[in-house]
Order: sequence, then C-alpha cells, then structure tokens
Amino acid sequence: MRVSPLRILLAEDLEPFRELIMSVLKKIPDVSVVCEVADGFRAVQMAGKLEPDLILLDIDIPELGGIEVARRIRRVSPNSKILLLAEESSADVLDALREGPWGYIIKANIAIELGAAARAALRDSCYFLGRTTTEASHQRFRRN
Repeated sequence: MRVSPLRILLAEDLEPFRELIMSVLKKIPDVSVVCEVADGFRAVQMAGKLEPDLILLDIDIPELGGIEVARRIRRVSPNSKILLLAEESSADVLDALREGPWGYIIKANIAIELGAAARAALRDSCYFLGRTTTEASHQRFRRN
C-alpha cells in the first residue's frame, strides 16, 4: 500500500488545458504534481531527473511528439508510468501504447476519467478508455 502521494509530471503544451488538468488533480487525494512542462525535450529531461510515479503526456506535445517522448522516457525513467492525453482514439495512440504508456485518456473526458486513471496508477493497474486493466494484459501492447 502506497504511503506517499503519487508523484506526477504533467507534460502538456496548452496552458489552459494544463490549468484544467491541475484543477482536476487538486481534487484527487494522495496526488502531488512535481513538475509541469510544455515540450517533449523538457518532459524527457525532467522525467529522468525526477523519476515521477506517473507522467501525464500529451500525445501531440511539440518537440519530439508523444511517441518519441514515451520511448525516451522509458529509457531514462523506466519505473514511471505514462498516461497519454489524446484528442481521440487513433492509430497514433495505439503506436504510442507500444512504447510503454500505461494507458490513455481522451482529452474531452479528462475531468471525468483523470481521477480513476490516477487511482489505477496507484494500484499499479493500466487505464484504457474508461477501463482499468492489469499490467499483464498491458504487456501485449508493448513491443519486445
């Protein structure tokens, strides 16, 4: 059972959307945002430095893009879980999931789903389209 708060790095380039996410996160117990970044290079850099428990990553983040950022974060902070923030479910999301993220949230549903996704991460579970799964079932998405 986790005693310390879930440490989150937020990687989203649009400030109004970052503010919305922060307002949702403030309502979730046992969550602490350790860093906010607006580009992919900085996301990788801070993930390696801080090694957060969870990274909320915009799949369309500038400077590298979400797929490459996920790939690099997996190398510099392998224990961090990545939750993608996507405009909609697409082939890009499936490609990104193969790079190691633990799930994704459609941005339009962020206010509804972010709490459940953060709680899933607290339990070491994956989160896809409003559903929680185990790590074992998540492994089938990853590339070997």
